[in-house]
Amino acid sequence: MQPTTAILNVNGIEVIYNHVILVLKGVSLKVPEGSIVAILGGNGAGKTTTLRAVSNLLRGERGEVTKGSIELRGERIENLSPADLVQRGVVQVMEGRHCFAHLTIEENLLTGAYTRRDKGEVAANLDKVYTYFPRLKTRRTSQAAYTSGGEQQMCAIGRALMASPRMVLLDEPSMGLAPQIVEEVFTIVKDLNQKEKVTFLLAEQNTGIALRYAEFGYILENGRVVMEGRAADLGANEDVKEFYLGMSGAGRKSFRDMKFYRRRKRWLA
Repeated sequence: MQPTTAILNVNGIEVIYNHVILVLKGVSLKVPEGSIVAILGGNGAGKTTTLRAVSNLLRGERGEVTKGSIELRGERIENLSPADLVQRGVVQVMEGRHCFAHLTIEENLLTGAYTRRDKGEVAANLDKVYTYFPRLKTRRTSQAAYTSGGEQQMCAIGRALMASPRMVLLDEPSMGLAPQIVEEVFTIVKDLNQKEKVTFLLAEQNTGIALRYAEFGYILENGRVVMEGRAADLGANEDVKEFYLGMSGAGRKSFRDMKFYRRRKRWLA
């Protein structure tokens, strides 16, 4: 079981796009303060929508939370703006990085500090970002458009840190990156969690690496939570091994066996 003290409580939310498309169907999850929690699942499972429901970025895509509640430290936040949430210490790093291509790395980082008025705090945060991402310091005068995907991902996370967040919503940090860079990014995320006490809620298709760095995980399928548990327990689960880690203790299955197995895999308790 997770600790009961949570920075974030998502309680049975439903999300509808364009007033007709039901995407999330009663999703509930908890994020303990100071933890790393992973939302896992394939493409289209509802991971990104869950993060956007928390950060209230759904409205830009004609989506809305129609049922359930989302609480940050006990406060209902469904009707707060994304700017209000940044002020409360919740920042989202979008899927695909979304750096400002025409700005330098350092200019990109400084855009993350627009809510900060203390110049000393901004300078200290910039130094902190460069400490955790030394590659960014080397490339700080380079236009973001001419940096690598890994450097842009680091820039996007660093930009979020410039707002002094207590919780970062991290969407698909491994997307499009080489395995070595993915390891580097996740190692830095773990360091930030342990040393700076930043809480992370991350959505990730790469189940293997997510379960190695997270403490708790939720698996989504078709907009529902179908399994949850400690990361170590999920990693040892035979169904998770089969369908998300590409491993099977029974050896390679035939197509006929797989069809049967997929019918059986309805995550019955």
